Amino acid sequence: MSEDLREMLTDSAVREGDVVTGEVTAVDDHGVTVALPHGYEGHIAAQELSAVPGTHPSDVVSVGSTVTAQVLKVDMESGHVTLSKRRAEQASAWERMQQLLESGEPIEVEIRDVVKGGLVADVGVRAFIPASLVDRHFVENLEQFKGQKLRAKVIEVDPQKNKLILSRRAVLEEESEARARKLFEELKPGDVIEGTVQRLTDFGAFVDVGGADGLVHISELSFSHVNHPSEVVHEGDRVKVRVLRVDPEAGRISLSIKAALPEPWETYAHEFQPGDVVQGVVRRVVDFGAFVELRPGLEGLVHVSQISNEHVDKPSDVLQPGQEVTVRVLSVDPERKRISLSMRDSSQPRGGQGRGNRRERRAVEPRNDGASGPTLGDLFGDLFK
Repeated sequence: MSEDLREMLTDSAVREGDVVTGEVTAVDDHGVTVALPHGYEGHIAAQELSAVPGTHPSDVVSVGSTVTAQVLKVDMESGHVTLSKRRAEQASAWERMQQLLESGEPIEVEIRDVVKGGLVADVGVRAFIPASLVDRHFVENLEQFKGQKLRAKVIEVDPQKNKLILSRRAVLEEESEARARKLFEELKPGDVIEGTVQRLTDFGAFVDVGGADGLVHISELSFSHVNHPSEVVHEGDRVKVRVLRVDPEAGRISLSIKAALPEPWETYAHEFQPGDVVQGVVRRVVDFGAFVELRPGLEGLVHVSQISNEHVDKPSDVLQPGQEVTVRVLSVDPERKRISLSMRDSSQPRGGQGRGNRRERRAVEPRNDGASGPTLGDLFGDLFK
């Protein structure tokens, strides 16, 4: 080593433990080379670049970038300086993490690695985000976050154990609560909005309407009878809903999908005329008859007297919910939203029959005056004319 270089190194007073700043001049698999003031050349080994083991040097710095590092060793003979970026950041990093823990302020981190059970980031020290704290919901594939920048909150700091825990879920929940507060202020019963189905239960579907989840009760999913919400919607579906009720204190929003749809009477009623013979499905059986669904949400009543050509005491003796039946339309009343149906002679074509057929049908139809069978007049009435 020349006397001039030795004198320069001595005068510049670069000593072990100092923190210095320089420009990166080269990057390879083993580390980076840094040009330091006063002609020094420093080297940072790959393992001294990041708090995350296995990080490639090119993921941390690039040629031309400025880097701050701690001096680990000075070779007075060659003028070579061994540096550590990781150690230079460590002390200040722990101090900053403690401040963030106390203030609750979120930090933006870049995900460097995905390990069993969570995500790893470098914030000057190794930071870990457990899988359960990555999102508000379960995330099956954590690889999607590698290389991404995420906002998270510091929830545990322990320098002695080299333990730093972050939570992205805490940030997402805080943001969601802010959106929910705004939403509760803006939403009004009767509003029709769009949302995304988040999850299904036996009693309905929860729909995210832009900051808060509202419940669509199973009875509000469709005009038709629904056994389970999965018959109508699936998770991820975009749906249009009408707001029924908003309860800010309880944090509840009641929604309806069917109330956002056109009324079945407006959609289908014009399709039916008296005399039409159509197929339907029995939806409800009551003491006075059965309600038959002709189109989704559009039902007509088959009165007990119109169920069969034979006398029927109880509709449930003949009909069951879910049973497919053929019915004839007797009348359509749009104002009262009622359709009267009959299963008697429902197989006959629309438009009526000839005189001979009318006499035959009249002979076998039950009487409505309480008599047990046809009279002589019913059977031989034409002979007396």
